[in-house]
Amino acid sequence: MFMKFTYHFHAYQPGDIIYVHDGSGWDPIKYSERLSPVALEIRDEEVKGRNWTRAMIKAYEYVDDTLRMLDEGSVSVDFEPFTLYMVLKYKPKIYGEITETLETQVEPVVTVPFHPIMPHLSHFEQEILARISFDFYKPFIARKPIVAFWLPENVITRDTARIVTEATDKDVVFLLDERQFIGVNIPQARFSCNKYLCDGKSAFVFGRIHYISDAFAFNTLDTEGLTRAVAEGCVDVFKEKEGIEYLVFLSSDLESLVANPKQLDKFLGWIDGLKKRGIEIVNVAEFIRRKTLGEYKSLPGECSESFRINVKDFSSWSDYFDLSIDGRTSDMRWTGIRREDNVVIHRWYKNRKVSQLWKYAFMKLFRELNRTIRFGVIDMLRAQGIKEIEAIKEFLVRYSRIFFREHYEYFELDTSVDYVMEPIKDADPSLALKLGRIYYLMLLANHSCPRFWENIDTRVAFGNVAVISKALIELMELYLEENEERANYIFLEYMKLLAFPQLYYDYDLFRMKGLEGWETTEKAWFDSLKSEVPNSKYNVVTRAALYVGKRDLPQDMRSVIDTLYDLEEAVPDTGHIPGEMHGKWENREWCEHKGKD
Repeated sequence: MFMKFTYHFHAYQPGDIIYVHDGSGWDPIKYSERLSPVALEIRDEEVKGRNWTRAMIKAYEYVDDTLRMLDEGSVSVDFEPFTLYMVLKYKPKIYGEITETLETQVEPVVTVPFHPIMPHLSHFEQEILARISFDFYKPFIARKPIVAFWLPENVITRDTARIVTEATDKDVVFLLDERQFIGVNIPQARFSCNKYLCDGKSAFVFGRIHYISDAFAFNTLDTEGLTRAVAEGCVDVFKEKEGIEYLVFLSSDLESLVANPKQLDKFLGWIDGLKKRGIEIVNVAEFIRRKTLGEYKSLPGECSESFRINVKDFSSWSDYFDLSIDGRTSDMRWTGIRREDNVVIHRWYKNRKVSQLWKYAFMKLFRELNRTIRFGVIDMLRAQGIKEIEAIKEFLVRYSRIFFREHYEYFELDTSVDYVMEPIKDADPSLALKLGRIYYLMLLANHSCPRFWENIDTRVAFGNVAVISKALIELMELYLEENEERANYIFLEYMKLLAFPQLYYDYDLFRMKGLEGWETTEKAWFDSLKSEVPNSKYNVVTRAALYVGKRDLPQDMRSVIDTLYDLEEAVPDTGHIPGEMHGKWENREWCEHKGKD
C-alpha cells in the first residue's frame, strides 16, 4: 500500500504543587507537593505514587520501554518542558532514558512550556514562550530542518502560528485535528502535505483522524477493529491508483498508553497489524522530508503554498463538539462561552448541570494578574536603565537556563548568570534574577488544565492559584521597598483571588446570556463554586490564595486577611479530577493533602 501511518503522543503533567518556597531567583524553584497517594495498573503491575504526578512519572518508564520496541522514527512524542523537568527532578534515571529515546528512537516534537492556551495570552507572553520552546528543545532538534510543533490543546490562531514560526529558522509543521480545518472537501486536504498561511508566514499542517484516535485512547475498539479502521477506512483510492504516498495521522495524550492495564500491548499489536497489511509507519516530519526531497511521489503542487488549507481561529483538538454550531471545534471548553454566539454553556458533573461561567471569570482574572506581573517586571527593569524591550525579552527567554537549569546542564549548555544577564548586563543581577523568577512563576500559573474540567474544585486549579499568588506577593514585596502605592495596588489584585465569588458582580457576569438561560444566574454561579472538601467552606480559588497568603503576606496585609477570613480553613485539599478516577486513590472522596501545614 502507498498509505503511511503515524501516531503522535503528547506528554503533559501540571504537577501537584501546593506551595512555592521563597527564593532569590538565582536557582530553580523549590516547592511542596500534595500528598494524596494513588496507584495505576499497568499490565500485571501496580504503580504507586505519593500523588498523581509521581505515579504518572513512574508510568513513563513503562511507556518508554514500549516506544523503544517500535521502529526508529515511526512515531513522534512531545514532552511539555516542565513535565520533563519534573521527571529529571524526581526520577533522573527515567529522564535519561526518555531523552535518549527523544534523541534516537522517536521524532521529538517541540511544545510550549507550562501548557497555557497560547491565543488566550498576550502577544508578549506568546513570543517569550515560543522562543523558550525552541531553546529547551535545542538538543533534540539542532540538526533537523523540519520540526513538528504541538500547541497546548491545539488551540491556534493565525497570529499564534506566526509567532511560533518566527521563533525559529526551521520549517514548522503544526499537528492539529481534522475538525479544525476549513475546506476539507478539496481533493488534497486529507493525508497530504498541506500548507497553512499564517499572517505572512507559512507552515505545514496535518490533522489527526479524531474518531480513530479517540477509539484507541478511550478503548472503544479492539486491536483488529483499530487495524481495520485505518487499513480499510482511511484508504485514498486515487492516491493508491497513482502510486502517491499519503499519511494517516493520529494522536492522543501519552497517558492513553496507560489508560488501562492492557493498553501498551494493544498499541504494539495495532502497529504490528498495520505493518502486516503493508503499511509503513513513519513520523510526520520524516514524511514531509521525503516528500520535499522527492523520495515519495507528490501530487502536483504538494508541499507548496498551492496546497493551502485554512484553519479555524481558536479551534482545538478536544472541545465540547456536541455544542458546535459549524461542525468544527472551538475553545469553548476553556472559555465557558460558545464563541459563535457568546452564550454561556453548562456541562454535567456528578449527575447535575453545572454552569461553566466560572471558566470565563477565571480566564479574565488571570489575564489581569498576568498583565500586572508583566508590567511590574518590565517597569522595574526599565528603572534599572534597561529601555529596550527586545533586551528584556531576550533576558526573559534566557532565564529558562536558570529555571530549567539541570536540563540544560545535562546537555552541557550555558547556564551561567553571565549568559542569562548578558542582554541586560547593566542591571543589578540580584534584582533582575528575582524578577525573572517572578515572571516564570506567572507563566507556570497559566496551565490550561483547570479550565479543561467541568468542576472548578481540582488540584490543578489550586496549583495555578497558589503559584500566581506567590508571584504577586513576591512582586508586592519588591515594591514595598520603594513604591508603597504600587505594592498596595498589587495587594488589591491578589485580593481578587480571595474574593473570586465577588467577580460575578465586578465583571457584570449576570448580564451575559446562558445557553438555556439559567447558566448566568446568581444561583448557578455560586453553585458552580461550592467546595467539594469537608474541611473548608471556601471555593478552591479563595482557598489556594489564602493557603499562600497566610504564610507569605507582609504583616500589615496578613492582618487584613486574618480579619476577613478563617485561616484554619485555608487547606490544600480539593475535589478529584473526573479523568483521573480510574486510579486507585487511597481517598476516593476528595484529593486530600495528608502532609502537615
